[in-house]
Amino acid sequence: MAESPQTGNLSRPGERVPGSAGERGAARSRLPTLEDVARVAGVSRATVSRVVNGVRNVDPDLHTTVWAAVDATGYVPNRAARSLVTRRAGTVALVVSDSEEHDDDPFLGRLFTDPFFGRVVGGVLSVLRPVGVQLGLHLVGSPPARVRLVGDLRQGQADGVVLLSLHPDDALPGLLVEAGIAAVMVGRPARPAPISYVDLANEAGAALAVERLLARGCQRVGLIAGPEHVPASQDRVAGFRQAMARRGYAWSPSEAGNFTRESGEAAMRRLLAAHPDLDGVFVANDLMAQGALVALHEAGRRVPDDVAVVGFDDSSAAQAAQPPLTTVRHPLEVMAAEATRLLLARIEDPQLRVASVIHDPVLVVRRSA
Repeated sequence: MAESPQTGNLSRPGERVPGSAGERGAARSRLPTLEDVARVAGVSRATVSRVVNGVRNVDPDLHTTVWAAVDATGYVPNRAARSLVTRRAGTVALVVSDSEEHDDDPFLGRLFTDPFFGRVVGGVLSVLRPVGVQLGLHLVGSPPARVRLVGDLRQGQADGVVLLSLHPDDALPGLLVEAGIAAVMVGRPARPAPISYVDLANEAGAALAVERLLARGCQRVGLIAGPEHVPASQDRVAGFRQAMARRGYAWSPSEAGNFTRESGEAAMRRLLAAHPDLDGVFVANDLMAQGALVALHEAGRRVPDDVAVVGFDDSSAAQAAQPPLTTVRHPLEVMAAEATRLLLARIEDPQLRVASVIHDPVLVVRRSA
């Protein structure tokens, strides 16, 4: 029979463990133990051990109660001992696999400034923290680095991988599959591979942007695309062109950026120079759209009166833009959390079938269009 959590003995984080003054003084002189956690949670030591060691079939309410008690007592699980019991590292790797030309590629600097990456990390942690699993971040940018990473993973450095793959010739998804390493991607693989992934219907999102611009009466709509080798960028371009064609526009001018604000500003300047009569523009991410707004302002174009702008992502950059961006919501936190849940399930059961989860986009209307 499942054990029921006791409710009267649970401390809040930061509160002292109940007991006499002597007990509290003694507790301060030593590290918290499983017994301390069990006393605060009102359950047995064996139950605490099962929860902390990730044993399956523990009542969800007990799971929540025990981890709250872990926080309240400051107990730090012995990860070495836990590994011996579970034969797991208790760690998930978030791997960003990029091209190797880092000298000319702004990726490394963008990693800590682009809202995209912070949102992914936040989504992954929202799932890992409640179950006591650690997160490791890995950046790999060359074939030898990928091979080394796979070797480390096979040696047990992490139990599985949440993967962001940023270029089309990336062999890492296939290497992970061949090595039998549990992995789930955020975004679809550029090349077909038997690996689970969570993605957004990017083509449908671009179509929403087109419909918004045309509904405003825009007649000369341009496109600022992302890097042509990135699958999400390819899908957004395809969705834009297909939606425009369905409305009778066989061709639209376009320029490409690399998902940074500076590249969006430069692309907008090029578009205006070649097509000064533009009255609408779809930009493949919010950071580039921010840059496009700067270029339009410098050119004396009012947004949205002269040129309407629609971005993509609904990141913090969209709200910080002037004017705030109408944009397509890309629920990255939700997608990263879903990918992490899929990964934890695959770690538990490696025989699960390869799965895909596709989220629907939503248009968020603000002042730019």
